[in-house]
Amino acid sequence: MRALVLVPLFMLPALIHAQDRSQARSMVITDRGIAATSQTLASQAGAQVLARGGSAMDAAIAANAVLGVVEPESCGMGGDLFAIYWDAKTGKLTAINASGWAPTGLTIDSLKGLGEKGMPQEGIHSVTVPGCVNGWEKLHRKFGKLPWSDLFQPAIYFAEHGYPVTEMIGEAWKMEEAKLGRDRNARTVFLRQGKAPAIGEMFQNPQMASALRLLAGQGAAAFYKGAIAQAILKTSQRLGGKMTAADLSEFEAEWVQPISTDYHGWKVFELPPSGQGIAALQMLNILSFFPLSGYTPRGVEELHTQIEAQKLAYADLHRYVADMRFAKVPVQGMLSMEYARERARLIDPNKANCEDVPGSPATMAGDTIYLSVVDREGNIVSLIQSLYQHFGSGVVVDDYGFALQNRGGLFEVDPSHPNALMPRKRPFHTIIPAFMEKGDVHIGFGIMGGLNQAQAHAQFVSNLVDHGMNIQMALEAPRFTRKVFGGCEVMVESRISPAVRDALAAKGHQIQLQGDFSSEMGGGQVVVHNTATGVNWGASSPRKDGAAIPEPHPYFAK
Repeated sequence: MRALVLVPLFMLPALIHAQDRSQARSMVITDRGIAATSQTLASQAGAQVLARGGSAMDAAIAANAVLGVVEPESCGMGGDLFAIYWDAKTGKLTAINASGWAPTGLTIDSLKGLGEKGMPQEGIHSVTVPGCVNGWEKLHRKFGKLPWSDLFQPAIYFAEHGYPVTEMIGEAWKMEEAKLGRDRNARTVFLRQGKAPAIGEMFQNPQMASALRLLAGQGAAAFYKGAIAQAILKTSQRLGGKMTAADLSEFEAEWVQPISTDYHGWKVFELPPSGQGIAALQMLNILSFFPLSGYTPRGVEELHTQIEAQKLAYADLHRYVADMRFAKVPVQGMLSMEYARERARLIDPNKANCEDVPGSPATMAGDTIYLSVVDREGNIVSLIQSLYQHFGSGVVVDDYGFALQNRGGLFEVDPSHPNALMPRKRPFHTIIPAFMEKGDVHIGFGIMGGLNQAQAHAQFVSNLVDHGMNIQMALEAPRFTRKVFGGCEVMVESRISPAVRDALAAKGHQIQLQGDFSSEMGGGQVVVHNTATGVNWGASSPRKDGAAIPEPHPYFAK
């Protein structure tokens, strides 16, 4: 009887729309594992690791390493990482914040001394310590099965052998030619005769292959204390950066406890600040006071309510969220249902609010990749990793061919702000993995895209819970996004009907029309494990170059 709970959510919409449906892709359904990423070669690598007996975490790390090679503008060892792991046997969630801190010498005063009036958005002074590799190592030690060195063989292969550049990645790369041209090693590695590789052109990165070989052989110590660390410091010094050897060697990723809310019987989990996941939970809390299940999916009532909820949640996000080691973030107050009720009352059903004002929650005791993996035992990894904006800071480490992130650009230079720049402090972070469950259904999901992420999470959850969409439909459904704080500008995909767009405009929303499947809305991945049936499900957004790829069955085994 327990398995019947799934019928309305995963089977009926698929059957009803199987021959006449709005979604572009079918779900992946298998009794083996699934790796879902934003690039097919990375998904394939993850699936192959699963077939070799690797855990979900082994596959996630291997796929992430490949993405650093084949989607180098979005992620790589020079960036940060966050992850949630669900253990199928115990039902326990474990989470990690592997985001790096500001260099010791990078201060508001030092920036002012350089003539900077705000946080630099690229260049060496936007660089924070990369946390990704330390996160990989900690996650592998806790949840890995295969040898560490095995996990990097696919990435090493593609860095040395080369790979054909795919569509979305190639277009993003082309857009950053000027940025890459400002750094000498970036020009050497990522531009050929001053140009980005064409779509379909084979691309190799022997410098990155060297770094990956060091990681495979020596572990994270190579990155934080060894040859790669020395190269990072050398690169920083040639550009006048403030990073020290101790900034690298003393960094440690942090195990954290996920935060959660209940949305119509589903438990939805995000990571605590310094990330923006709390805004997704706040949005859901506010939306729970409205009858979304009775609204037309992607109709004017639903979209207006969601857009207004986003503004309220993001006003609090901008005002309060920071590194909790340095600032007192009112997490419990922000997640209080009484506070959500108070915020929900501010939504006018007939008029857009163009002046976002943060509330007073009680204080109580660019670009990015997202991937999700489920193994044949049902363990789930929800992992997000990023350089922030395309190619991060634009600084590429000498001799090792990977870009350093520009996460420091998200600090504030107002000393009174909770997110003010300070040495060894982590900046506000946009990247967030997520997880949700109800009964026998356990879902690892995420949607990338800077400030798009929390609002996209809330829309995905609502599609699933309020309208009974299957995971592929919920991921593909047309979305809105707002990537600014304040104002009434809102981007919407053109699949939202003209009549709905006109009705939103009549309420005061300033519509910015995007394409049918706009990258502004962020690509996403989803995996599901049903503990009653043992079957796994996967979905991948058509807004990226990726796919959800099932673990191969052993049909050639002797």
